Amino acid sequence: MFTSLINLFYPRICAACDGFLLQDEKVICTRCRHEIPQTHHYLNPNNEAFSKFYGKIPVEFALAMFYFHKMGRVQEMIHKLKYKGHEEIGSAIGFWFGEELKQFEPIKDISCIVPVPLHPRKLKERGYNQVSSFGKALSESLNVPFDESILIRNFYTKTQTKKNLLGRTELAKNLFDISNDISLNGNHILLVDDVITTGSTLEICSRALLKIPNVKVSILCMAMSQ
Repeated sequence: MFTSLINLFYPRICAACDGFLLQDEKVICTRCRHEIPQTHHYLNPNNEAFSKFYGKIPVEFALAMFYFHKMGRVQEMIHKLKYKGHEEIGSAIGFWFGEELKQFEPIKDISCIVPVPLHPRKLKERGYNQVSSFGKALSESLNVPFDESILIRNFYTKTQTKKNLLGRTELAKNLFDISNDISLNGNHILLVDDVITTGSTLEICSRALLKIPNVKVSILCMAMSQ
């Protein structure tokens, strides 16, 4: 009764289409779960995400869950996650993807999950890292440790500054660094982020992680621009 009254005055809406959620639906409605464009990258190891990094950095595998289109449902979800404080969206995608990845054999070799970090100043401004809820849900679903302390961002950058920085090789290669590599020697790290666009940020993060002796790196993102 109390829950029904809350839903009457504060209706639960789908993160993707803004339609009302049914009683047994959570965060993303059933219709959107069927209609959101999925990549199914885990069914093809030589997929388009992997191709982004092939010949640039030695990643074990690279996957994205959704295709990202301008004005599409995936953009709507990630915008709410990134700028509107809806961290439950990251969790929902993480648990969804985690269930699908249980049939992906290479995922069983992962030692820990590491998010692309925000600079401490940016983290203070936003209040959260939009990738963390996604990574934590994957961690719980796959029973793999999640660690936000391994990778650090050295510079505070705004969007346009970041684009300029990524184009300047000497500065860009120092944008990220590792905080402690002692316990990670020989491990297989899963680097997670929200959207793969050019892949530049993920490439720089991977290069930082590859400083760890005998480490292996793989990449997993919520979405990929198409």
